[in-house]
Amino acid sequence: RVGRAAARALEERGLEFRIIEKEAELIKNQDYIHGSAADINTLTAAGIEKTSSIIITTHDDATNIYLTLYCRKLRPDVQIISRANYDRNISTLHTAGADMVMSYASLIANVILNIILPGRILMLTEGLNIFRVGMHNSLVGKTIAECKIREGTGCSVIAIYHQGTMMVNPPPDYRFNQENELVLIGMSKNEKAFFSHYPEMRKLI
Repeated sequence: RVGRAAARALEERGLEFRIIEKEAELIKNQDYIHGSAADINTLTAAGIEKTSSIIITTHDDATNIYLTLYCRKLRPDVQIISRANYDRNISTLHTAGADMVMSYASLIANVILNIILPGRILMLTEGLNIFRVGMHNSLVGKTIAECKIREGTGCSVIAIYHQGTMMVNPPPDYRFNQENELVLIGMSKNEKAFFSHYPEMRKLI
């Protein structure tokens, strides 16, 4: 149900998606891929080699942790959003390679923060931060994949501001320019690692 709800939200925004479903009777149309997400052939059929994001939504945290590890190994550069049914597994999912972990606690906290401080980019859940920075000269002219920001710091680029507009979930082949501002996500320790790696970058929010 969580996966289908996410798919409906993507469809409403005109975004292409594929749903991997093990139960044949639940498959409704060509957007569904029948099989197991633990099978490389199923993942390939769903488009794992070219997708920019993976959302893992099963009701079992152990399965979500395994799939997060597996998908991160297959695609080091992809954005992974994983569901946590129990808050105690949030840190484990981040360690497994998830860029964002959604739990009941984080969803409620995010709603409260948006009400109190609309328009701000803040902490989503304990230890997980989203922050915005100006461009670094060493990144200008390079693609996101070439910069290896995630590999070097543990932070992922989730959006780019350019001339007043925001590109959410930019593709790995997006090439940075001097006017870009980056929105990144990472654990507190990863944020510290980012500013250690790029000491000249200025935190905007």
